[in-house]
Amino acid sequence: MTEAFLSQNSSFPPVGFQAAWIPRLPAIDVCGDRDFALKNLAPHHDRIISAAFPQIHTRNHAEQIHGNRIAMISTHTAEKIVTHPGADGLVTNLPGELLAIYVADCAAIYLADPITKSIALLHSGKNGTERNILENAVATMVRSYGTKPANLVGVISPCIRRPDYEIDFASSIRQQADELGILNFQDSCENTASDLTRHYSYRMEKGQTGRMLALFCLS
Repeated sequence: MTEAFLSQNSSFPPVGFQAAWIPRLPAIDVCGDRDFALKNLAPHHDRIISAAFPQIHTRNHAEQIHGNRIAMISTHTAEKIVTHPGADGLVTNLPGELLAIYVADCAAIYLADPITKSIALLHSGKNGTERNILENAVATMVRSYGTKPANLVGVISPCIRRPDYEIDFASSIRQQADELGILNFQDSCENTASDLTRHYSYRMEKGQTGRMLALFCLS
């Protein structure tokens, strides 16, 4: 299930990469805390992922503590689902490793390097943007894979925006990308708070809501 914001960005994902976005699933009861919502969403997410990514070996989640730490997936594991503690970003160059980030107002940032065949998927809200998780991810890719920022292709998922939130962190992310020298960086320009038929919004639903799921891998 690839949401429209990805298909509307014609250069993303590049050839050799597979990106997906699981939006709001309206029939699922998510009116509770995060654990309640994710427990109810899990079987539906699992079914969608199995159909869309049959080649996947392991699904990698970041713990998501609103920080800027990057976890690098450099080896395969026997586990089907792995959560990386203390991380808000994931990078890999291994086929068969699916990166996964939950969001419900924060942004998911997808990064692909078509030259080195490496990827990153980041959770960047107010705190992650202030701590420049994007810079940390790019530095990790440069150091680990020889990535050149000018070769990266990136996109920002739907996230909360003005007038529904006082901080325009999507604009800050775009500026950070420009400062890092990422030439092909796009924004969905979708506000999660403005359409609750398509998005979950933590702010608009007072924390009693579900999570969208960003997914990214090498195809």
